[in-house]
Amino acid sequence: MKIVQTAEAPAAIGPYSQAVVHAGVAYCSGQIALVAATGQLLQTQDVREEARLVLENLSAVLEAAGASLSTCLKVTVFLQDMSDFAAVNEVYAQAFGDHAPARACVQAAGLPKGVRVEIDAVAAVRG
Repeated sequence: MKIVQTAEAPAAIGPYSQAVVHAGVAYCSGQIALVAATGQLLQTQDVREEARLVLENLSAVLEAAGASLSTCLKVTVFLQDMSDFAAVNEVYAQAFGDHAPARACVQAAGLPKGVRVEIDAVAAVRG
């Protein structure tokens, strides 16, 4: 088992790893819209901007694990409000392009630091 930690994504805000790699699979913790350099929340009212940063953070963790968005097997999107689904889905589709991993999208009663979007992933590590 390999613990993944990169300064290119926000540090974990609790007792967990950004990702763990085992048997050629990367298990990535949920990413939120924290700015990696400062650890501060992105200040925006635009859920699209928030989703873009979340996916940039997730991509950085995946890269550090030897994976990428294009090797994702399963993604879970957590939304504070399901009315943001279309906007987040638009950003998600741009980030993943033609790659369409299995996915769940759920509305959560509360997300860390009051964010509107959190995304986690399971991905194959490039061999």
